[in-house]
Amino acid sequence: MTTPDAEPILLHARDARGVHRLTLNTPKAFNALSEAMLEALSAKLDEIAADEGARVLVIAAAGKAFCAGHNLKEMRANPRLEYYQQLFARCSGMMLQIQRLPVPVIARVQGLATAAGCQLVAQCDLAVAVQEARFGVNGIDVGLFCATPSVPLVRNVPAKVAMEMLLTGEFIGAEEARQRGLVNRVVPLDALDAEVERLVVSILAKPREAIAMGKAVFYQHRETGIEAAYQLAGQTMACNMMHEVAQEGVQAFIEKRAPAWRAEG
Repeated sequence: MTTPDAEPILLHARDARGVHRLTLNTPKAFNALSEAMLEALSAKLDEIAADEGARVLVIAAAGKAFCAGHNLKEMRANPRLEYYQQLFARCSGMMLQIQRLPVPVIARVQGLATAAGCQLVAQCDLAVAVQEARFGVNGIDVGLFCATPSVPLVRNVPAKVAMEMLLTGEFIGAEEARQRGLVNRVVPLDALDAEVERLVVSILAKPREAIAMGKAVFYQHRETGIEAAYQLAGQTMACNMMHEVAQEGVQAFIEKRAPAWRAEG
């Protein structure tokens, strides 16, 4: 899919290491999650999920804003309950695709992230933001409580912090977002790519199989009671320990050497 000036609305690149990069590319529209953007993201996430050599996904954006949420002009032009239900279901489905990917997803936040854009940051496994970035779920300013953005938001930050953001529509800065748990690291703009790369390199040094198992169980046990969570986590660790990467890693630790994991991707 392309913008009116023939630029793709979503850029996709993959390097030889298996690091994928998706870049929201409608800067004039503040990279809003339009119907077309949601469709493009969903298709690319399916493609990445099918890539057995994929190791990491970085979600970035062009221009000054990371993502301004849903396209309000599209929403206002279609005042039908069925349309809104389908729109939010499509967005929620795309967010769940991110969670279900077997590789870590890093948000590279170079600017404003608001409403469903803030949701996108919260849904990613990790996030690195510039010092000037701001985050908000300000749908309430136009009479729309950000219910779907609240789902990952309250799983990132304390409940009262999330509720204050949702009820007031007020924004928080990057450093507060880091302190509250919405982002992992905050850096100057000229250090953003290097900081993202540091995370990528650290992840690439670990075995893909263990990361895939770990990510899946992390989100699964978060939604269960503690007793069931321990049972699930214990079973996953037992299966992980049976895998060759863990056997080699433990043996290498015993022998005081670096693990000889096979090259992947």
